[in-house]
Amino acid sequence: MAYHKLIQRMLLFLALALIACTPQDADTNTLPVTIGKQTFNLELAITINQRFQGLSDRKEIAGDGGMLFVFKDAKKRTFVMRKCYVPIDIIFLDPSQRIVKMHAMQVEPYDTPEQDLKGYPSRWPAMYAIELAGGTLEKLKLKDGDKIPFHIPEDVKQQVQ
Repeated sequence: MAYHKLIQRMLLFLALALIACTPQDADTNTLPVTIGKQTFNLELAITINQRFQGLSDRKEIAGDGGMLFVFKDAKKRTFVMRKCYVPIDIIFLDPSQRIVKMHAMQVEPYDTPEQDLKGYPSRWPAMYAIELAGGTLEKLKLKDGDKIPFHIPEDVKQQVQ
């Protein structure tokens, strides 16, 4: 009987160790980012698929939520409101994490063809984009040139596509 309990405990220990050592799925990564005086828990969009999906199909965005899009390089970028149910504010940042452009993006009909969606350009090269719930920019009172500092962990940087 004691032998069976020992085996059960060893199996439980091995299962827990395996779970603890399994890499986190990139879909669940979040990063706390303080913008102005408010901290947001931003989902990380670091893969091509994550960035394409963005906040599409969300029925709501938490007041302290949103998404941080991370790219390998800085270049002019354009975002659209593909299959979005709620307004979204976007902030484009250069490699030094300074704001280069902001937009209050408006909801478009859900099935609008890609080529007919309004584009929201960065104007200048951007390496990051932050999407927040619509109306947040107005409350934060940000301006072009403001810095939004954050640290991307090295293991996350290695996963950026």
